[in-house]
Amino acid sequence: MRPGRSEEKRTEGQTAAPEEKKAGCPYKKKCGGCVYSGMEYPEQLKRKEQAVKKLLSGKGIVHPITGAEQPLYYRNKVTASFGFRNGKLIAGVYEKNSHRVVNIDHCLIQDERADRIIHVIRDLCVSFKIKAFDEDSGFGLLRHVMVRTARKTGQVMVILVTASPMFPGSRNFVKALREKCPEITTVIQNINSLRTSMVLGNREKVLFGKGYIEDELCGLRFRISSGSFYQVNPEQTEKLYEKAIELAGLTGKELVLDAYCGVGTIGMIASRDAREVIGVELNADAVKDAEANAKTNGIGNIGFYANDAGAFLEDLSEEGVKPDVVLMDPPRTGSTPEFIKSVCGAKPKRVVYVSCNPETLARDVDVFRRYNYRMEEAWPFDNFPLTEHVETVALLKPVNG
Repeated sequence: MRPGRSEEKRTEGQTAAPEEKKAGCPYKKKCGGCVYSGMEYPEQLKRKEQAVKKLLSGKGIVHPITGAEQPLYYRNKVTASFGFRNGKLIAGVYEKNSHRVVNIDHCLIQDERADRIIHVIRDLCVSFKIKAFDEDSGFGLLRHVMVRTARKTGQVMVILVTASPMFPGSRNFVKALREKCPEITTVIQNINSLRTSMVLGNREKVLFGKGYIEDELCGLRFRISSGSFYQVNPEQTEKLYEKAIELAGLTGKELVLDAYCGVGTIGMIASRDAREVIGVELNADAVKDAEANAKTNGIGNIGFYANDAGAFLEDLSEEGVKPDVVLMDPPRTGSTPEFIKSVCGAKPKRVVYVSCNPETLARDVDVFRRYNYRMEEAWPFDNFPLTEHVETVALLKPVNG
């Protein structure tokens, strides 16, 4: 906030609004991502808090939302799709409810380095005569570009998603890209030849660098590969995870299960205050990153397993191993009734549920209730300013526990 500018009144738990309090996006109508673009930031927070309170009404206490100190340019993972308009190569996002590419020159929520790199790649494609992939005809090479940036280390990963493993002139292309963008620390070619809406395919090769980047979160260092899950707003994530660990109530004696553990972030943070942590994740690549992360940080009381979280928990129960605390961070679709039943069957003293979708959180809280677990409190966090999305961490305990 500029000197002399008075702070606007805000609710407890909210942080200062940005200088660009009413930042507007010219692509709002077509893109459909930043639905709160052009709205005062305190009003955005108010609406999100009200939405969470309405969805979780009668289920437990909902605390005031924690806003972001920097609500712009926060996304550390940016994906651009490529296409043509009037014979000109364009890069941007798919128009809402379609596969028509909206050309984006500047995005208010994406890391500005990523924005610039995508523009450079677009221009280089013209110079190198690289064609964008056409979904209708099946011709062309470049489908998407993903850029992942690490705020604390400054490392930058570029993933070039191609429709074919053949990439003529790739060495010279990468050399030209790095000359214009020397901040890039690794470049990967990902091959996705399927007619699918998924951005990344199953095959990839490293064109430059180590094939991964590293970032720091809550004092720990994390390795991030192309397909690894890692929260897109690290500043807000640190606040969110600190609250999650606080709600877990760890004393150093607990066995903690970190379900949907990704690259092991929240589980490794919890390991500092727990006796032992077990992380389970279906994505095998993420598990490899998690194991490397534990080794890098010298953490010996955590282990990771590539498995379905529900099946794994049932196997643990059959062996007589029951976690004292369950940390869960499922995808936007939420958890499953089967997993929730498995969790409640293990009878943990606390369940800390990190959610990126309050609608599925509300649904899952009702499922927990069927098995005598109730939500005691929930804390919303604005990890996605300008959008309608909100992150929430909730504490659930046994009704008679």
